Amino acid sequence: MSVKRIAVGALTLAASMTTAYACEIGARVSIVGNEFPAIQTVGAGAQECTGGEVKTNLTADHQKINLPGMQGNPAEFTSAIVANSSIVTLMNEDVIRPLDDLVAKHGQGLKKNQLITVNGQVMAVAFMANAQHLVYRSDVLEQIGVEPPSTYEDMLAAAKMIRDKGIMDNPVGGAYKAGWNLAQEFNNMFLGFGGSHFEDGGAAPTVNSEAGIKTLEMMKALSEYMNPDFLTHDSNATNAEYRAGNVALMNMWGSRAATLVEADGVPQEVVDGFAISGPMTVGGGDTPASTLWWDGWTVSKNISDEEAEATFVSLTHAIRPEMLNDETMSLAVWLVDGYQPTDAAKGVFDAAQAETIPYPMLPYMGLMHTALGAELSDFMQGKESAEQALADVEAAYTAAAKEKGFL
Repeated sequence: MSVKRIAVGALTLAASMTTAYACEIGARVSIVGNEFPAIQTVGAGAQECTGGEVKTNLTADHQKINLPGMQGNPAEFTSAIVANSSIVTLMNEDVIRPLDDLVAKHGQGLKKNQLITVNGQVMAVAFMANAQHLVYRSDVLEQIGVEPPSTYEDMLAAAKMIRDKGIMDNPVGGAYKAGWNLAQEFNNMFLGFGGSHFEDGGAAPTVNSEAGIKTLEMMKALSEYMNPDFLTHDSNATNAEYRAGNVALMNMWGSRAATLVEADGVPQEVVDGFAISGPMTVGGGDTPASTLWWDGWTVSKNISDEEAEATFVSLTHAIRPEMLNDETMSLAVWLVDGYQPTDAAKGVFDAAQAETIPYPMLPYMGLMHTALGAELSDFMQGKESAEQALADVEAAYTAAAKEKGFL
C-alpha cells in the first residue's frame, strides 16, 4: 500500500459526513498506544462507548509492551495503536487479525485510504498522517537575520550564528535518545542523502555506505549544538527544551506541533516565536531528510470474536467525523471526513507535497531499526568511527535477520 497516497489524500478532505456510528459494545476493550494528544483523543473517544469496559494504556513505552501484551491467549490488549514501523513486528509475530469481515459489517463510514492493506487483507485502520519537519523560533532567526533553514547545512550555519552571538548555548534540539529515536533520526538523514537500507529486492543490509557515513557525520555535527545530554532526549525532553526557551531549531513530529507551546509556564517570547516549516533536505539533494508516516489501530488475534467486534466498533466510533471540533482539529492531519487543514498541519502537508519517502513497511525493517538504535551511540559519543559503527549495525542486523530467516 502507499503511505504517500494516504497522506496526500488527507490534503483534499473537505466533505463532512453525517453517518452515525453505533457505539454500544458488549465485551471488554483494552487499547495500548503512544501518549501524544491525537492518540489520547482517539482513546478517549473509544471510552465513550457503553455496554463494556474500555481501558487504555497510552505510554511512551508502548512498543516495549504491545507485543508481549498481545502474545498471550487471551491477549491482554485487544488493540494496539501502531504506525508504519510498529505494525510490521505485530504481523511478523502473527498477533493481529485481518479486519475485512469487521470492515464489511461496521466500517461503511471508513474511507478506502484509511484501510491499510497488506497482501490483500486489511490489517489496520489509519486515522492520521505524520512526519518530522522543522520547528523553529522566528524571533531568534530575525535576530541573526536569516531565513528559516531549508537544508541541514543551513541549520548548522544558523546554529553557529546563534551561539556566536550569545543568544543560546545549545540552539539545536533533536530526539536523539539512544535506541528507537536515534535510529529514526538516522533513517531520516540517510534517506535524504539518497541511501537505501537494503539491496534491491532482498534483505541484505547496505547502510555501511557513503550515504551512511555522511549521515553520521551530519548527525554528529548537529549534536555539537545540542544539550550535552542529547542521547537521553526523546521527543518529550526535546520539546521541553524548546518550551524552556533553550532551543531555536529542531526536527520534530507534526503530531506534536499543535500543542507544543500550550503547556503551562511557556515564556511568552517562545509562544510568540513558535513557527513551523516543511522538512529539510541535506547534501544538495532534493529528497526530504524525513519519512512519511500513518498512525492507525489494529485488532488482536488472540481474543474472542466478541471482543474483536467491540474493539472495532469502539475505535471506529473514536474516529467518526463528529469527533472533529475546534479543539481536536489542530491535533493531527486527520484522515477523517470533514478534516480541514490548520496552521499546525503545515509541516506534514509540506512533507507530503515534497514527496517525502514513506517509512519502509518491510518485514525486516524493524530488525534494522533495532540494530541502528543499539549500535550508533558509541559513534555519537566519539568512541568509534562511523565506518566501525555502521559495520556493527550490519553485523547485528545480519545476525537477527538470519535468526528470523530473512537472510
